[in-house]
Amino acid sequence: MGRKSLKEERQLEIIKTFYKVAKKEGYENTSIAKIAKVMDINPSLVSHYFETKEDLTYALIDHILERYLLIYTIKNKQEVTLTDLQKTIEMLFSKKWNLLFDDGLFYTFYALAFREKKIKMKYKAILDSLRLALSSMIEQCNTKQLTRVAEPKTAADLIFVLVDGAYFYLSLENDKKAYAARLEYYKNRAYQILGMEHSILTDEALS
Repeated sequence: MGRKSLKEERQLEIIKTFYKVAKKEGYENTSIAKIAKVMDINPSLVSHYFETKEDLTYALIDHILERYLLIYTIKNKQEVTLTDLQKTIEMLFSKKWNLLFDDGLFYTFYALAFREKKIKMKYKAILDSLRLALSSMIEQCNTKQLTRVAEPKTAADLIFVLVDGAYFYLSLENDKKAYAARLEYYKNRAYQILGMEHSILTDEALS
């Protein structure tokens, strides 16, 4: 992969600053002027790359997808192993996954999806991409007879239904022990969907 252009680097810098400001002050209170102030640049420079706050929002949602896809850190995507599949499940039901993107902003944008068709389509693309990647992993494990999941796409969909529901519900939980216990329960349910209850590797083996 070639080196990013100066334009791409500046756009990414603006997007990341937008994320930080919106996370701290709230999406509604974030403006191009505030982003420029944090970056110590003229607002016109931000507007040169993103004409409106909406354009910045679309770019940030695309950035969400890139961050969420980081869970699929497989060295060889054409040679998926059972360990790769388990590492992915462990990541999905972990704080690392939940910390990839701020919950407050995620659900703020999710709410906007009900009013703006473009945001709705982008969110749908994010969720479809995550499900497709997991489904592909399951299918490869099936081919190698490492798993026997009858319907990989359905299994991947059910696992993400668990993930989405778990983090929305647990975002309201203040008791850390209760949070961890419920997350572990949901993870075990995901392993049941994959028929992997009896083939789970230890932490030492995973590392």
